[in-house]
Amino acid sequence: MSESERTASRLTELEVKVAFQDNLLAELDSVIRSMRHEIEALQESVKGLREELRSQTPELQNEPPPHY
Repeated sequence: MSESERTASRLTELEVKVAFQDNLLAELDSVIRSMRHEIEALQESVKGLREELRSQTPELQNEPPPHY
């Protein structure tokens, strides 16, 4: 194998690796975006549950604990 053939082979191998990495980065970006949307939805759910809990037990918010 000549020097130019080895160089061409190495270049092709590097191009394949870069293409694979580009694809992997795109997939990871998609997963991260999806998780971000899911986290935001969960945060909104928790916020709603907290508000609902506070509205259902307003009298307990100002009472001292039972051991007083």
